Amino acid sequence: MRRLIILLAAAIAVCSCSVSYSFSGTSIQPDVNTITINYIEYRALRVNPSLSNDLTEAIRNQFRRMTRLEQVDRDGDMEISGEVTGYDISAAAVTADEVAARNKLTVTVKISFSDKKHPEEDFDKSFSAYAEYDSTNTLDAVESSLCAEIIEKLVEDIFNASVAQW
Repeated sequence: MRRLIILLAAAIAVCSCSVSYSFSGTSIQPDVNTITINYIEYRALRVNPSLSNDLTEAIRNQFRRMTRLEQVDRDGDMEISGEVTGYDISAAAVTADEVAARNKLTVTVKISFSDKKHPEEDFDKSFSAYAEYDSTNTLDAVESSLCAEIIEKLVEDIFNASVAQW
């Protein structure tokens, strides 16, 4: 009998929880139905003409695939906006001759997330991701594949911070 009461109490506690969890790992409040994902502006000094568009579309696709939220052009219950603030190349590994053996492309994005119905979830945060490449290659030769890899990492981090809360 005691076990039954404990089990019943646990079931009630779980059912009364106000956060909606899904198999995709999101924790979106049940009263949140829409999201606005604004174009991610490009503000980095080094130019990559397609990065902003590719990143914006990747974020939109992730939310489309992984949440029940309807995407709206403006006034969504949740809103994501941001800007690419860094697009930098640095040496990742140096040889004995002090020559770069591997280079690293790093992209930094500043994201603002707001939840109009639950403002305690709001944040302004920078996310950064990188990919390395062999210095025998030029950046032009590997840039598109590096950016795809970096965008994937950034989208996962932004998604987790906003609706998965990991």
